[in-house]
Amino acid sequence: MIVIINPNSTVAMTDEMVRTGRDIYPDVEMQGWTSHDGPPAIQGPEDGKTCIPPMLKLVEKASGLGAKSIIIGCFDDTGLDEARAIANCQVIGVGQAAYYLAASIGAKFSVVTTLEVSVPVLQDNIRAYGLSQKLGRVRASGVQVLELEQDRYAATAKVLDEARKAVSEDSVQSIVLGCAGMTSVVQAAGPAFPVRLIDGVTAAINFSVF
Repeated sequence: MIVIINPNSTVAMTDEMVRTGRDIYPDVEMQGWTSHDGPPAIQGPEDGKTCIPPMLKLVEKASGLGAKSIIIGCFDDTGLDEARAIANCQVIGVGQAAYYLAASIGAKFSVVTTLEVSVPVLQDNIRAYGLSQKLGRVRASGVQVLELEQDRYAATAKVLDEARKAVSEDSVQSIVLGCAGMTSVVQAAGPAFPVRLIDGVTAAINFSVF
């Protein structure tokens, strides 16, 4: 069993992550758990701190129920080290999974995230994972997390506009989509997009299965 834990309280985002996983692996048992005591969205370090205690309760529960793998469905990899310390199974962060995949594709990658407040968090994570030399730039699209659910068409257009700027300005071989709510952006971009777009949820699910 793979348990995808959404550290924020927006059920629609949980459902979207689970739907992404089941579309890829329909025969794999997959559950999505929402942290109802978390903030509606995680945008910056303060939201990240707030969401950790209730999220860890869900990690402990999933581990106790015998989960094969737990995915932390926040691109900030919020509470990832703490979760790994208490779980009896592998715990995968969608950010870390996406970065490692991007690093394996080419010499450099850029990240397109939501708001400027998230940029330092992602930069710090990339540095901690030893991948700074692979990073072109972390870019903010100006899209709020909940816009990805509430006004998906307009939000996706903004994300892809920023991704195209990254292609033209950053000399990268791939672009990481820096929010767990961006699972639908790859499909919206289509196969003609000039570089590989990496969705962290898909990357984490692939790591979990294999």
